[in-house]
Amino acid sequence: MGLAFLLTLAGLAFYAAHLFEFQARLELQRESRLMLDSATATRAYTSAEILPLLSASLQHEFLPQSVPFYAATQNFLRLHAQYPDYSYKEATLNPTNLRDRATDWEADIIQQFRNDSHSRELVGERNTPMGPVLYLARPIAVSKECLECHSEPAAAPKTLLARYGVNNGFGWQPDEVVGAQVISVPLAVASSDAHKTLLKLVIALVISFVLLGFLVNWLVRRHVLAPLRQIATLADSVSKGDENVNFSSASAREFGVVVQAFERMRISLQKAMRLLGH
Repeated sequence: MGLAFLLTLAGLAFYAAHLFEFQARLELQRESRLMLDSATATRAYTSAEILPLLSASLQHEFLPQSVPFYAATQNFLRLHAQYPDYSYKEATLNPTNLRDRATDWEADIIQQFRNDSHSRELVGERNTPMGPVLYLARPIAVSKECLECHSEPAAAPKTLLARYGVNNGFGWQPDEVVGAQVISVPLAVASSDAHKTLLKLVIALVISFVLLGFLVNWLVRRHVLAPLRQIATLADSVSKGDENVNFSSASAREFGVVVQAFERMRISLQKAMRLLGH
């Protein structure tokens, strides 16, 4: 029973580890999608309601709060306090703010979106010095609002030019994919969650198997071993010549056929001994 328990526990733990790891990765992707949806909603809200309110002020002072990219990034920084393992970037090939310039691997993602106009989301993994990282990305296409500042320097507010210059963030074309929203999270987060869940499962299984072992042991002792010992004792008495033994007195309902066979054997043996005596 102990060996069967260990083999069963090992098999369940091996299967559960892969299952929990898979479920934890799906949960990371679900949370990443929620964050991207939040960033997209923030960009749309800024573009539709904040920008019109601040457009007049932009002629005198550039306000980054009017930029959808900036609003989405700042909104995520507040989420980052609750989700420190997640990182968000609106990576752009030719950004006005060089903080948003795409790295090599982000540029590869953007290029995939540019090559496939029907692609709306990419999920993948990449290796980093800190370990493997899961990323989820969506394309950023140029909208009408974007062209008001990024078509050519002459069309941009002078306050924007004064802040960022004329060398970056211009020449965007309508509907062109210029960047990607990228959420990244270390896969160690998924592994940690999976290990915690697996540990809880293993503890529950060990407790369950221990309790089951005690129950089975008690049942075997009471309903198997005890009746067998009683039958063995009676059989030993018969072998020593005790004629007063009655196997039917053995309380072994589980071994009724065996008891009946021993009782018939005892009776036959007594008859045989009497015949030999005469």
